Amino acid sequence: MPYRSPVGDILFSLNAVADLPGMIRQGLAGDLDWDAVSAIVAEAGRFATEEIAPLNRPGDLAGARYENGLVTMPAGFADVYRRWAEAGWNGVSAPTEFGGMGLPHLVNVACTEIWNGASMAFALCPLLTEGAVGALKSFGSPELLDRYLAPMISGRWTGTMNLTEPQAGSDLNAVRTRAERAGDGSYRLFGQKIFITYGEHDMAENIVHLVLARLPGAPAGTRGLTLFLTPKFLVNSDGSLGERNDLRCAGIEHKLGIHASPTCVMVYGDAEGAKAWRVGEENRGLAAMFVMMNAARLAVGTQGVAIGERAYQQALSYARERRQGRGMNGGDGMSPIIEHADVQRMLMTMKANVQAARGICCLTGVSLDLADHAHAAGERTAAANRAALLTPIAKAFSTDIGDEATSIGVQVHGGMGFIEETGAAQHMRDSRIAAIYEGANGIHGIDLVQRKLPLANGETVRDEIAGIRRVASDVAGRGGAGFGATAERLAEASDALEESTRLMLDWAAADPYSALAGASPYLRLFGLTLGGACLAKAGLAAEALAEGGDRGELGRVGLARFFAEKLAVAAPGLARAIASGGAPLQSYETILKDSA
Repeated sequence: MPYRSPVGDILFSLNAVADLPGMIRQGLAGDLDWDAVSAIVAEAGRFATEEIAPLNRPGDLAGARYENGLVTMPAGFADVYRRWAEAGWNGVSAPTEFGGMGLPHLVNVACTEIWNGASMAFALCPLLTEGAVGALKSFGSPELLDRYLAPMISGRWTGTMNLTEPQAGSDLNAVRTRAERAGDGSYRLFGQKIFITYGEHDMAENIVHLVLARLPGAPAGTRGLTLFLTPKFLVNSDGSLGERNDLRCAGIEHKLGIHASPTCVMVYGDAEGAKAWRVGEENRGLAAMFVMMNAARLAVGTQGVAIGERAYQQALSYARERRQGRGMNGGDGMSPIIEHADVQRMLMTMKANVQAARGICCLTGVSLDLADHAHAAGERTAAANRAALLTPIAKAFSTDIGDEATSIGVQVHGGMGFIEETGAAQHMRDSRIAAIYEGANGIHGIDLVQRKLPLANGETVRDEIAGIRRVASDVAGRGGAGFGATAERLAEASDALEESTRLMLDWAAADPYSALAGASPYLRLFGLTLGGACLAKAGLAAEALAEGGDRGELGRVGLARFFAEKLAVAAPGLARAIASGGAPLQSYETILKDSA
């Protein structure tokens, strides 16, 4: 079955879970109204379904090709990217003064999911450009903004993020790329970066690299990193492109998945050094880069949702067509496998997890909007703290869900899922990187327990848990019989989350090893509990529609019940695992000793 962008599900989440209409009513979205949001998301879905999605499978088979420093994209990519950019999609949430649409982050979250569902490899290029635009807008000089921002927002030029080096992965203390001051206010860069997504390609006129490097005499560690803008082609004062800069792509990686996305080795300064301009203050580059990284982390979370959704759609179609055995409905011949209870369980697990993760990403997006536009300063601060709290959950929980959903999708296909020609294996291969890049998920667990739980002296996380409890109370008070034990299970998950949160806050100073040991289970517990609340809110909204005569969304009630009764019940077990502390890990040398 061809992929179809899930426009209806996305709009329902924007409405019922994130309450975008409420933001519009408060006047926090400019002139935007719900009809316009619906039209924008629908058109994005149409373009993705008709134009981008057909590139996905051929792009995986052909892959990006490298020869003599140049990267050629698979057939069709450059043409579709050009038409996509000309339609303005690269600037959905970018500032209007530089040619963007200026729409809410939440609308961009919806569009980001749509592009990645159609082709994750294609969507990675604008994902990095968007982050580069954000960093440049926040920290770039007026001269850099005037020269670079408009062509990047238009999509004529694309952007990259250059952090990783052969010896410096997640630990940026080890970055060695060096910068030297030039006499004209510019700099010269020398060094090598690896894993640079779309570091070289043939889809845009220019590529603008944002590169972390060290100046002479800079402090050791991350405190000595400065961010630099380094274009592939130098830009003349009139905005035209000049000579080629002293940088090159030395090769592309051969990867498990996302074959059409070129992952480049970039070399700076073979001769006199790559000409560069500073973005932000000297030795404060990580602060600027974190603007880009945080935007990318939410976007990568939506990748998990998107690839999980695509795997679900394909598995559902296959389960309706594939006949094997006799289902519970009986009949004379073999039944479609969707009639078997275990296949139903797998499909519902995929759908429930994907929609729970979508809800979390939408909540993160609306928090970013409120942090920018809420009327009162206190509201903006609280929303910014909430966005900070939810970002590691959106990234890590959603990408874990993407991995699990694509794996289940292969299982639904059975042996044919292990055969490349069905395409189910591609989803599994493509999704695997999302839990690794933009910070491995374990690092996001650490970020959550060490940096985000203490925000506002713990008030931010307590408010989030209180909000989840209100949803459980709403289900208990006005939810129909179709919710089953949803309210009870969600309340139990909230209890588990609250107790684990208390432990984490206590351990922050008294027992940091136990906090680190429980960080990943804690993030999973948070995601399950918050995801259950998102589905319950959607179910309540569906019941409200049914009361008005529209019963078409009542399946959301059953989905919330399934998640609560079959998946969120893991919450108390996770809490017990967290409470066991770090002691079970401290004998790792004995447990992990060689057995040869």
